Amino acid sequence: RHPLATFFHLFFRVSAIVTYLFCDWFSNSFVACFVTILLLLSFDFWSVKNVTGRLLVGLRWWNQIDEDGKSHWVFEAKRVPTIAASTEAEARIFWLALIICPVIWTMFFFSTLFSLKLKWLALVIAGISLQTANLYGYIHCKLGGQKTTSRVTSRLFGTADVPKRQSSRISEEGTEEHGKTGSR
Repeated sequence: RHPLATFFHLFFRVSAIVTYLFCDWFSNSFVACFVTILLLLSFDFWSVKNVTGRLLVGLRWWNQIDEDGKSHWVFEAKRVPTIAASTEAEARIFWLALIICPVIWTMFFFSTLFSLKLKWLALVIAGISLQTANLYGYIHCKLGGQKTTSRVTSRLFGTADVPKRQSSRISEEGTEEHGKTGSR
C-alpha cells in the first residue's frame, strides 16, 4: 500500500483545480495566481510521471535522446501477477484522477474562451498539456507501447498498421519495456 503516494497524486491535481477556481477570492494578483497554479501543475506532472505511476500501477514512461540525436520514447510496465485489494483501489484512484483532470481542464478551456478571460488561456492550455501528456504516456504503458496502440487505433479508425520500429524486452527487474523511436 502507498497511501502517501495516493495522497500526493490527488493533492497536486485537486489543489491546482481548486486554486484556479478560487484564486480571485484570495489574491488580486494575476501573476501570483498564475505562478502558484503553474507550480502545482508542474509538481503534479513530475510526481505522477516519476513516482505515483510507478508505485500505484507499476507503469512509467520517459524520453531519451541517443548519441545520434534521435528521440526514443520508452514505455515500461511492471509485471505483477496478482494485485491486492488495497492496490487495486489505489490503481482505480490513479486512473480516475488521470482521466478526469484533463477533462476538467478542457472544460476550463471552453469556459475561459467563452467568457473572454483570455489572460487565463495560457495557464489552462498548460494544464491541459501537462495532464494530457501524462495520460497519453500511461495509456501507452498500459496498452503495451506503440505496437498495441496502433492496432487499437487501426481498429477504431479502419486504417492499416504502418510498420514501425518497435522493441520489447524484459529487464532484470521483471519489467517489460516498449520503445518507440522517432526523430525530434
